[in-house]
Amino acid sequence: MTPAEIQARVLYRDQDVIVLDKPAGLAVHAGPNSPDHLELYLPALCYGWSRPPRLAHRLDRDTSGCLVLGRHDKAISRLGKLFMHGRIEKVYWAVVTGAPPGAEGRVDLPLKKITGTGGWRIVVAEDGQAATTLWRHLGSGDGLSWLECRLLSGRTHQIRVHLKALGCPVRGDAYYGPDPAPAFPLHLHARAVSVPALSPGKPSIHVEAPPPAHMRAALAACGWVADAP
Repeated sequence: MTPAEIQARVLYRDQDVIVLDKPAGLAVHAGPNSPDHLELYLPALCYGWSRPPRLAHRLDRDTSGCLVLGRHDKAISRLGKLFMHGRIEKVYWAVVTGAPPGAEGRVDLPLKKITGTGGWRIVVAEDGQAATTLWRHLGSGDGLSWLECRLLSGRTHQIRVHLKALGCPVRGDAYYGPDPAPAFPLHLHARAVSVPALSPGKPSIHVEAPPPAHMRAALAACGWVADAP
């Protein structure tokens, strides 16, 4: 991305925080399979400060949407504490194959990372870490369902594994879906984030990210109506 392109993805900015609309397919950190990653582009978000913002949390490479950045050390520290104590609310939209068993519900299944010859993945396991996902059914169509998910814990791949266990895997999920080579990108989007005031006199923050282009047709089939321009 060019500096202008990454700046165009800024959803919110103040003296402490930037909320970015992360594109699907871009890893947030460098890695063996991630020569192109978000941290390469953060210097374009200095906006006059001497240091670029830093990640306050992470999103999976293939998940789009709201990503919170801290602009200085105090902001990073305060955001870290808010995330640790569950005071930052994140809302996700998922388009899944099939339908969930009801209008809303809760998945309480512990998750564990296992590593094998083909790499690693997350599985449900009794000796795993506690994980809870709240879900709500927003609409259905064409054999798909549109779900809203809220996390009460922040485990790797939590929504994807929990929705698979619910019997409705996320559309386009090559790891946890029925097709290891899906025809569609992952249909999981960090729709909104709410951050309490970082200090007295500062406002609380609520930001929403528009659905990415690759999810819009499936969302529309499930009843979503795009916001007016």
